[in-house]
Amino acid sequence: MASTVWKGHLTFGLVSLPVKLFSAARSETVSFNQLHASDHSRVKQVLFCQAEDKPVARNELVKGYEYEKDKYVVIGEDDIKKAAPPSSRTMEILEFVKSDQVDPVYYESSYYMAPDDAGEKPYALLFEALKRAGYVGIAKIAMHNREHIVILRPGQRGILLHTMYYEDEVRKMEEFRTDSSLVKEKELELAMTLISSLAAEFEPVKYKDSYRENLMAMIQAKVQGRQVVEAPASQQLAPVIDIMEALKASLALGKKPVRSVAGAEQPAEAAPEAEPAAKPKRARKTG
Repeated sequence: MASTVWKGHLTFGLVSLPVKLFSAARSETVSFNQLHASDHSRVKQVLFCQAEDKPVARNELVKGYEYEKDKYVVIGEDDIKKAAPPSSRTMEILEFVKSDQVDPVYYESSYYMAPDDAGEKPYALLFEALKRAGYVGIAKIAMHNREHIVILRPGQRGILLHTMYYEDEVRKMEEFRTDSSLVKEKELELAMTLISSLAAEFEPVKYKDSYRENLMAMIQAKVQGRQVVEAPASQQLAPVIDIMEALKASLALGKKPVRSVAGAEQPAEAAPEAEPAAKPKRARKTG
């Protein structure tokens, strides 16, 4: 099981239960090490003190906050603990709101919230109540050196917790708008038909990071001394001039939604050097 990132009590009204949080998702990417170009040896970052003109060890470091240019106040771990609010140990549900009222733009990180010892029954009670009511809980929790407003919502197997951006952290862009008056009814009807033709059940397993897969295939090919096959060039698209014709052509293609893994084509790996192709057999003439 994943390591616990927070442990404490969840309260709603006079009900209290011990809970723990686990990260629900993480980004996967291909990481590289920095090497010296001349001999491919690994290089390391060195922490350097400019005042003393010498490298320093990590155990000689302290946290400092720059309150004026080149002026710092030193903050110790005890200072940080003293500043921790009650929400660092207790997560209180402040209110319940309808789930469809929360714009996903506010969602930041996702966690699984599991009951700790002796918390199974009140946890199950909250889970079932949220599912039936169609509400999500708004709570406050302090972790990772900041206080978060979080959403508690029922998932398939238990309660999910999402940290949220604060109102002043979500960018307001005046130019981000849509002029719906440009849309004609006939175009809208065709667009709706196209959406219906591509409609499918949401199955996350169908979607893959082809860039990461291609990188790993290329790395494996290099490790094994094989030829690296270049990925196909992307299609060069010109701006759509006639939307109606483009929509009609799209419908005529009859493109199907992404297939599930069982029926999907496997991503192409970097292939070994191709052997000479066999000559095609000449068709036999029939009298």
